[in-house]
Amino acid sequence: MSRHIQVTFDARDPRALSIFWSEALGYVHPGGPGVALSEGVHPLDAWDDFLKRHGLPPDQWNTPSALEDPDGVGARLFFQQVPEGKTAKNRVHLDVRAAPGVQGEERMAALEDECERLVALGATRLQRHEPAPPTTFGHIVMADPEGNEFCLD
Repeated sequence: MSRHIQVTFDARDPRALSIFWSEALGYVHPGGPGVALSEGVHPLDAWDDFLKRHGLPPDQWNTPSALEDPDGVGARLFFQQVPEGKTAKNRVHLDVRAAPGVQGEERMAALEDECERLVALGATRLQRHEPAPPTTFGHIVMADPEGNEFCLD
């Protein structure tokens, strides 16, 4: 039997980091527990209403955030607030499959286009690795707004 997974990010600002990854991946913020989202209501606004109704102080509203694949296929992402900043390279990172099945210059052009889009959202470009078939088809190493490394693959 297979298992569903959740990837958890430690973050200074869970809401802002979840917004970046939502835009990067096309994931969505789920509604609060037992909350049916009304049309036109942003899920983060619904979360704020949920937390307010349950008496959570506003200074604690940004301690968690989450994202889900709208197709229900990808892993759930969870963002939890921690007091310390990132101090070293990630031991686990995400590979964003921006050009699956594409090779050569077409692949690298697609990765460059996605890199440009993500930089506009707040990511940082770190390093480009050129194709070296048959072991690698090329990728771009990036960091999200809090410095977590990920690859465009």
